[in-house]
Amino acid sequence: MSLTEDFLSAAEEQEIVAAIVKAEKETSGEIRVHIEDHSDLPVLDRAREVFKMLQMHKTSARNGVLFYVGVQDRHLAIIGDDGIDRAVPYDFWESTKELVVKHFKENRFKDGLIAGVLHTGKQLKQFFPYSRTEDENELPNEISRG
Repeated sequence: MSLTEDFLSAAEEQEIVAAIVKAEKETSGEIRVHIEDHSDLPVLDRAREVFKMLQMHKTSARNGVLFYVGVQDRHLAIIGDDGIDRAVPYDFWESTKELVVKHFKENRFKDGLIAGVLHTGKQLKQFFPYSRTEDENELPNEISRG
């Protein structure tokens, strides 16, 4: 088995997907999680590449968020699209990353991703509130793998 297959169980993945669904009920933002073994690129460059590959830049409000995890490299990046970066405080992504890393350091990967996803939904609510009549799920909620 690859490292990405061992990183989370199927049940843990479903809990993360449920957290994405819950977070997206707080905000019109679109949240994805991508897990892969290794990349030769610097983590932020690879996260940006995956962001485009997953077509996350095509949301109507440009408010996609990617949690990128490089398992073998022990990398984590959280990036948002242009619409989010123009709206959120300077340290928004760093404070979210610190929350995830706190759990990762204790090998609680599922808990870290869930905490980060839910925190993102709550934080984005003030900039991109959810509207039951206008919002549609523009991106899949499933975890992608590289």
